[in-house]
Amino acid sequence: MENPEIFVKMALDGWYGQVKATNVIFEKLTDEELMNEVAPGRNRGVYLLGHLAAVHDLMLPLLRLGEPMSPELPPIFLDAPDKTVPLLPPVSQLRERWQTVNEKLSAEFDRLPAAEWFTRHNNVSNEDFAKEPHRNRLNVLLTRTNHLSNHRGQLALLIID
Repeated sequence: MENPEIFVKMALDGWYGQVKATNVIFEKLTDEELMNEVAPGRNRGVYLLGHLAAVHDLMLPLLRLGEPMSPELPPIFLDAPDKTVPLLPPVSQLRERWQTVNEKLSAEFDRLPAAEWFTRHNNVSNEDFAKEPHRNRLNVLLTRTNHLSNHRGQLALLIID
């Protein structure tokens, strides 16, 4: 294994670890528990579930891996704060979207050669990428892994032992 492959493997191991740990939390929480706020005045678990599904879905076009699978989610879970949209999709549907998008991402990630992770993401032009090569697909994966980790920590607050 050469350095690019090692870097990609380390990043993907971190990503898959965070997704797996988040899945464990979602499996422990009932639909009713997801309706609770993670702390007084903060987001509800259901909002974080939809938010994470929307963010992961938008990784597909951002990483040039395909079109979003759930384009209806960003207006609800990215553009609007929690508790401002009167009708949310059912929790069961959000759980399914979360699972489906992560399966799609995993399949695409597993097919992507290591060198491709160091190519530009879709929100950077060829000209800007030439000046800032760190604005690549792998960087997106790293930042989204941190994003997921942050929200996983919030969701853990909903688990009552």
